[in-house]
Amino acid sequence: MKKRIFLGLVVLVILIVAVLWWRENRRLDAPVQQVKADAQQIDRGRYLVQASDCAACHTASGGAPLAGGYALETPFGKIFGSNLTPAADDGIGRWTSDDFYLALTKGVAPGGRHLYPAMPYTSYKGVTRQDSDDMYAFLMTRPAVNQPVPDNEMPFPFNQRMAMIGWNLLFRTADPMPASSQGNSADWQRGKYLTDVLGHCGECHTPRGKLGQMQSDENLQGGTLGRITAPDITPQALAQRGWTPADLSRFLGTGIATQGSAFDEMHKVVSLSTRFLTPDDHRALVTYLMGEQPPAAVEVKTGQGNDAGRITYLDQCSGCHAADGAGKPHVAVAMQNNATLRQPDGRNLIISVLDGLPAQEFPGGESMQPMPGFADRLNDAQIAELVNYLRVTFAGLPADITADKVKALRKN
Repeated sequence: MKKRIFLGLVVLVILIVAVLWWRENRRLDAPVQQVKADAQQIDRGRYLVQASDCAACHTASGGAPLAGGYALETPFGKIFGSNLTPAADDGIGRWTSDDFYLALTKGVAPGGRHLYPAMPYTSYKGVTRQDSDDMYAFLMTRPAVNQPVPDNEMPFPFNQRMAMIGWNLLFRTADPMPASSQGNSADWQRGKYLTDVLGHCGECHTPRGKLGQMQSDENLQGGTLGRITAPDITPQALAQRGWTPADLSRFLGTGIATQGSAFDEMHKVVSLSTRFLTPDDHRALVTYLMGEQPPAAVEVKTGQGNDAGRITYLDQCSGCHAADGAGKPHVAVAMQNNATLRQPDGRNLIISVLDGLPAQEFPGGESMQPMPGFADRLNDAQIAELVNYLRVTFAGLPADITADKVKALRKN
């Protein structure tokens, strides 16, 4: 009897897994949707898609807008952004507005296929139905691009989408992210929606657990997904790095402020999303990020860095950043009051020195020239001396970066 019960349970498990696998891998054969929308709804949808930064993950380098193919590196493998154009088989052409809303807010595509939380439904859960419908109307009235998306490159068991059922049971919740600042005004409420929902800032700027879940009790306190750390953007942390509401608004609109320029993923966020926000939404976003009573920006108490680091700086860096660290317009940012230098852990500064930065274009015709990487020019001890010189001289931080820390951050 026990053997029969055991065999029955085995068969039941096999059937359940087979059904789930079929649901996750079957091809959607629903009718192609024909969507009509007036110009106002399409314009609202366009704005919301930009505010949600959809193009960043759904447009491959050199590819058609929103046609997918962008590779997102995660600790669990490489995930490719999907095609959001109304192509019948490669895109969302067979999706209804209900399908779109479910995928956006619950992470479940038509037919029961589960999405990976690289698509930030854990933040989009708060998107209103009207905003979802407007985004859907805009996307479904774009030109269809029949371009298949590459298969994800994920090892077993992460390549089994049915595992997301368990992940969602553990980590998907309807609760909003805890507020990262204090306030209750209309601007603050709108800013929270823009930050925590549409802009999904916490997906990068919030620490994650071992299974990739956001640590919601540390909302916006900084996170690392790739080589670059998305810094802590809570009010006190922003003020500690010298940010004021006016400077932060300028940075989100143009990518450049007294505290430096946007780089890596944040450069894409500004280029594809935040620069398009209305003045009212810029004000709301900054109101939420810094709170209704913003803390005063902390002034740097500079010191005198080590001589070896100073010599390296003058030899390798001052040609672009100037001997006194003032920087040069259209060439290189200033070291003085630089927010990256003022990050306590030094990770982003070290990686910038090691890897360099590409040339960058910004709104309004502004640009920054490429910064070469120094991984092949300087050894670990020299880079540690340079970074410590910069931290002490321009950021008032301790000279606590070691050669071992630099070595750990070098690319393999």
